[in-house]
Amino acid sequence: MADGERQQRVLIVEDEDNIAIALDYLMSREGYAHERIATGRGALELIRESRPDLVLLDVMLPEVSGYEICQKVRADKGLEDVRILMMTARGSAMERRKGLALGADGFIAKPFELSELRAELHRILDGETT
Repeated sequence: MADGERQQRVLIVEDEDNIAIALDYLMSREGYAHERIATGRGALELIRESRPDLVLLDVMLPEVSGYEICQKVRADKGLEDVRILMMTARGSAMERRKGLALGADGFIAKPFELSELRAELHRILDGETT
C-alpha cells in the first residue's frame, strides 16, 4: 500500500467458523482491514456504522438472510458505495440471479477456491468489469 492510501475495509458476514477462518486468512494476506459478524441480526447496523468498502455476505444466515441484508443495503442511499459479494453453498444459477437482481456486485458458490475468491475481491474492489 502506497503512502496516503487508505486500507480497504471488508466486513465478513458468515456464520460458519471454518469458512470465517479461511476468509480471515485471505483478508489478512491481501492486506484488507476486516471484521466479522456471525449472524444476520445486527449486520445492517454494523454496515451503517463501519461503512466497509466490501461486505462479504453469506446468503444463509441465522435470523436475517443475506438476501434481506443486501436488499436493505441497496435501499439505503447512504450506503451506495458499499460493494457486496454474496456467497452461498446453494450455487445454482437461480440463486446467483436473485443475488445480482437484489444488487449484489458479485456472487460466489461455496466451497470456493481461495484464488477464485481473491480474483472476485480484486475485481469488485478495483472497479474492474467482467
